[in-house]
Amino acid sequence: MPDDFLIARNPDEASTLPYLVRIPLGEHGIVLKSKDTWPRTSKVYCHRADAWPEDADVVERVATRVCVRRGAAIELVLDRTKESRSQFVLTHVKGREAIFWQSARTAKQARPAVRIPTARAAGSPVDGETAGPLEIVVDAHERYAWRFSQQQVSTRKQRLDAGDYAVELDGRVVAAVERKSLEDLSSSLLNGKLRYALAELSGIPRAAVVVEERYSRVFALTHVRPAVVADAIAECQARYPSVPIVFAETRALAQEWTYRFLAAALREVGAEGLADARLADLTPAGPVPDPEPSTAAVRAWALGEGLPVSDRGRLRPEIWDAYRARG
Repeated sequence: MPDDFLIARNPDEASTLPYLVRIPLGEHGIVLKSKDTWPRTSKVYCHRADAWPEDADVVERVATRVCVRRGAAIELVLDRTKESRSQFVLTHVKGREAIFWQSARTAKQARPAVRIPTARAAGSPVDGETAGPLEIVVDAHERYAWRFSQQQVSTRKQRLDAGDYAVELDGRVVAAVERKSLEDLSSSLLNGKLRYALAELSGIPRAAVVVEERYSRVFALTHVRPAVVADAIAECQARYPSVPIVFAETRALAQEWTYRFLAAALREVGAEGLADARLADLTPAGPVPDPEPSTAAVRAWALGEGLPVSDRGRLRPEIWDAYRARG
């Protein structure tokens, strides 16, 4: 077969991967199902295909300059000026083979140039208590839960009425975070489930939804209209302003944001509780006495009662005593 890189439409209409790519490596090449025709904005997920169809509907055919296997990656350089360099990375996700097609640009976006700090979050116990690791409650139904291995955290599992991760104060949940992938976010927005979740989260003193993706990826969705998802996000934020939806770019950054949000929320709610307790311990001031009447008001009263008073100056003490004695 010719040493060209081929892209064709997937004849299997039931497949969620609409394209086939043929990599000119080996005697017969490697055929993969692909989600897109090039990794322009993010990595493209691929899956092994059985064979290249004889009557393939070819979308694109490009001559290949370099195609070589280097470890777990296949380096590909096409004979064109733009979108020429990419690689297919063979890896495993949760015990299953996964293939990702990426370019230098999308690989950099997937690994933001940040280093997650290891410093303790500013949510240590309030009022001088001994600081220990933050205890985060993980919902018992959470699949592939975050472990917070890079944070100073202890976790325990129990059923949560709202959210996937939470912190408690005196046995009461005071802050919670709902975790979403972009696909889960879009589907729960369109089927209405997220609105119910937001309603429950709004009843907690501090709550948020964190998404393991960039906001810009909303507009790269292919299975739904991006504008519909963007509108649904905006509507939810307008309806439930106390529950922000945060796009944290990657799983690691979403986990870090959740850790620091829960720590800060625990400290804030705890400080509010201490302030309320201190106010309750203050001695009541009692009722406020009526203000002392003016000299003009007492003089007018005395004249009305027929008591002798001067037209100006200070009133005699017995006039004041008579005014107070009237009740």
